[in-house]
Amino acid sequence: MTAPSHLLHPGRKPSAEGVERAAHKIGAILPPTPLLPLEVDGRTIWCKAECLQPIGAFKIRGGWHRLTDLTEEQREKGVVAFSSGNHAQGVAWAAQKLGISAVIIMPGDAPAAKMQATKQMGAEVITYDRMTGSREAMAADIAEQTGATIVPSFDDPWIIEGQGSCGFEICEQMIAQTGQVPDQLIACCGGGGLAAGSALANPEAEVVVVEPEGWDDMRRSLELGEIVPVGDNPPPTRCDALQTMRVSPLTFEVLHQRGAKGIAVTEAEVEHAMRVAFAKLHLVLEPGGAVALAAALVGKVPLTDSTAITLSGGNVDAAVYAQIVANGDG
Repeated sequence: MTAPSHLLHPGRKPSAEGVERAAHKIGAILPPTPLLPLEVDGRTIWCKAECLQPIGAFKIRGGWHRLTDLTEEQREKGVVAFSSGNHAQGVAWAAQKLGISAVIIMPGDAPAAKMQATKQMGAEVITYDRMTGSREAMAADIAEQTGATIVPSFDDPWIIEGQGSCGFEICEQMIAQTGQVPDQLIACCGGGGLAAGSALANPEAEVVVVEPEGWDDMRRSLELGEIVPVGDNPPPTRCDALQTMRVSPLTFEVLHQRGAKGIAVTEAEVEHAMRVAFAKLHLVLEPGGAVALAAALVGKVPLTDSTAITLSGGNVDAAVYAQIVANGDG
């Protein structure tokens, strides 16, 4: 079915209508990921297991929504994206399915599992130093030389709507399982695509974004009412998927208008959440995919009877995961 022209305009803003369209597109090729109950402090919260996607993360949603709306001319010239790994895999997966060439710019310190998986799906990987290099400038240079379409990791209406299909599924699953829509969404946040898209899909829900300490620029931006970047010399973190230096106007605008709140969690809290997911849900989470659960478990967000959280990814190097799971009780 041909989309309305306003949903194909490159300068548009993401919308609830676009999220619903993305959800139907993705639902035609992928089953919904499970929404699993977990008891926390006497309440049942609902955990969206995006770590069980074919690429191990929710980023498959935005990649598919964006690439399937490319024109034939754009498909012939390919795409270029930049990512620490999960968006890389989402774009590479969609490109492989659609027969589109893909170049992915990844930080040299990205987890080996993510880099290898991206290459195995046929994408060309170019590395850079995340603290000194500009992935945006590199992508712009490649696009200028080849005519490839740039597919940002969050600063794009298609990407936000595609990620929002996760929130669309959450709403439908919550109604089916509890008879209620979610009244609170706790979302892992790097650039804010998942949180913003899910907010559009759930207009009645309070939205809470969670980031690792020192990388909580969305939290500070929401509190100040304007976008501020990550500070100088941010601390090391295992949450590689959430190391975004600056959020985008598109994601910030959606979350700011919704009155979203931000929370920061520590590395220890993230690791505890990974162990709980392993012990109680039998799921493998990467550090960046566990921050929302971490905030819920340690009481940094007051829980409701209809709280939903995102378990956004499970792509973690095996040795790192084994060390974390073995290092304490769930």
